[in-house]
Amino acid sequence: MRILITNDDGAGAHGLSVLHQIAKAISDDVWIVAPETNQSGASHALTLQVPLRYREIGERAFAVRGTPADCVIMGVKHVLKDKAPDLVLSGVNHGANLAEDVTYSGTIAGAMEGTLLGIRSIAMSLTIGFDPEGKQHWKSPVEHGPRLVKQLLDAEWPAMTLMNINYPDLAPGDVRGVVATRQGRRDQGGLHIQERSDTWGDPYFWVGFERRRSDPPQGTDLRAIADGFISVTPLHLNLTHEGAREALGEVLSLDRASPLKDVG
Repeated sequence: MRILITNDDGAGAHGLSVLHQIAKAISDDVWIVAPETNQSGASHALTLQVPLRYREIGERAFAVRGTPADCVIMGVKHVLKDKAPDLVLSGVNHGANLAEDVTYSGTIAGAMEGTLLGIRSIAMSLTIGFDPEGKQHWKSPVEHGPRLVKQLLDAEWPAMTLMNINYPDLAPGDVRGVVATRQGRRDQGGLHIQERSDTWGDPYFWVGFERRRSDPPQGTDLRAIADGFISVTPLHLNLTHEGAREALGEVLSLDRASPLKDVG
């Protein structure tokens, strides 16, 4: 099995080396194509206004001056053009990608691009920031990741679907299990803008997120992580809301018998 791995934290991120360990436990044909610099929050952006450049940074490893989506395209269409990968792994992200995070995340976008190219793709993220001693439990994805990926590959996936895995902020032995979840919804009260001043006295701003515990609904990715489980969420790339489409179709059908009038 040929595996392409990428991330959004950059080619030098610790989570990428963790993902490499996971991939090597599954196959000896593993390739890295990752962003040159941190692309967190880049979502599914493509670089279209400037040329893409890449360089070799190790054996079967390349850094691209671009986004995670750029990296997957470069990996599939250029670096591995002789033989496409069978699996794309993206991560392991430094921090969870839960709820609405999936719309911002470059980690998720790497898996999205792989899915669009017809390759099974999995995004992985590690929850960080809730351990009372400030520890980061990277051993959890290392120990649980390979078996979980193999289980997912043995399952049937619907077309245009990627898997979003989030590991709880726990040591490997404290993880309570694995659950299939749906995408949750956070309380956006934790989102804020921080205003500061530079050395010239001019204002500048940071988007800030407050880490806080909540009581999310059962069955969501947020609840699984809060309860100490690994969350696996199938994400579908068709964003159409079928219920709304059907209701809208009924409303619009009322006008089909009458041609549109000239209101000019």
